[in-house]
Amino acid sequence: MFNYIDPVEAAPDNYKLLSEEGNVRVIEMSLKPGEIDNEHSHQTETVYFMQGGKVHIHLPDGTSMEADIPDGHVMHHDPWTHRVENIGDTHVKAIIFEIMP
Repeated sequence: MFNYIDPVEAAPDNYKLLSEEGNVRVIEMSLKPGEIDNEHSHQTETVYFMQGGKVHIHLPDGTSMEADIPDGHVMHHDPWTHRVENIGDTHVKAIIFEIMP
């Protein structure tokens, strides 16, 4: 069973709830260069990166991956838990649309 860790509660400096209606949540993500957020989850999500950058994504099993995300990139992802580290020199900003169960 997926154990959801609310990003707004887990990392309030990086995630702000913009809207919640029915089963749809809209969250703003902001991660300055050198910042790493706290472990959190997302339900099925679509993410729009207003400002991209270079990030290192840490997964709970100890694995990780790097991504160089361009401005305007759209990502779709199934439910997951992770931490995001901004290893670039740009302020990463995104809007996350979560479909809650």
